[in-house]
Amino acid sequence: MEVIQTKLHEFNHFYEWAFSVADERVSDWPLMWGYSPTLAITALYLLAVNTLPKFMENRPAFNLKYTLVIYNFICVLINFHICSELLISSTMLGYSYSCQPVSYTYDPYEIRIAKALWWFYFSKCVEMLDTIFFILRKKNNQVSFLHVYHHATMFPIWYIGVKWVAGGQSFFGAMINSFIHVIMYTYYGVAALGPEFQKYLWWKRYLTRLQLIQFVTGIAHASQSLILKGCGFPEWMHWALIFYAFTILLLFINFYYHAYRSSKRTKSTESNGSVANGHALNGKMTEHAKKN
Repeated sequence: MEVIQTKLHEFNHFYEWAFSVADERVSDWPLMWGYSPTLAITALYLLAVNTLPKFMENRPAFNLKYTLVIYNFICVLINFHICSELLISSTMLGYSYSCQPVSYTYDPYEIRIAKALWWFYFSKCVEMLDTIFFILRKKNNQVSFLHVYHHATMFPIWYIGVKWVAGGQSFFGAMINSFIHVIMYTYYGVAALGPEFQKYLWWKRYLTRLQLIQFVTGIAHASQSLILKGCGFPEWMHWALIFYAFTILLLFINFYYHAYRSSKRTKSTESNGSVANGHALNGKMTEHAKKN
């Protein structure tokens, strides 16, 4: 018991110290006053993932066509705002794409970058609705480990990003990701309009490739910054980004392989008059051409 109390005391001491060195500019922004709201929302999300399928088990699927169209349109607008704000402000400040330390000043463009990163953090909370909509529509096959892992981690991870490093190198990953999400939610919005619009979604596999390129680019960007000693951006953030992006990359490669490569083999086998154990993966990407 004494050991537990000692560890709790040490953790509390570290927690207080960490918040004492946090970015003062964001301290009174929504959800930024402490980690509890972010953790509570993430816990509620995981609870919903585990309980909603049981709730929907004996109920008809919801038809959320217009809700999804509006939702995806809102996500496009949020991500376009984030991407454009980061691009414009970083350009005006002459940000380096190789090595950019965080500036905790109240320069108007620095504040715009910090606010854009807050919106990026908040967008990860909004995007948890992706999962809820899948379950309400009884598309439970879309709620994969990759899907849940991504949504349950991005929101709390980016709380840390905004709370301590709302600027500098943080802008690059958020800018690229929001750009990809503009394309991704445009795809989802068109898909939500109905089957008659499927012919306009031939580019879904290229979206997945763009996402794979995004992860590789993020890892490479963080790695080269680590090589450049004296960059001024916290190394722990670089290592965290590399580790996280690597886990997502591996899961995405596995997903891409089963969604496309395996489905090609299945089609080829079926065209030769045989069926591969009755399992077909083609069509799996119709509603899940993501996630990041």
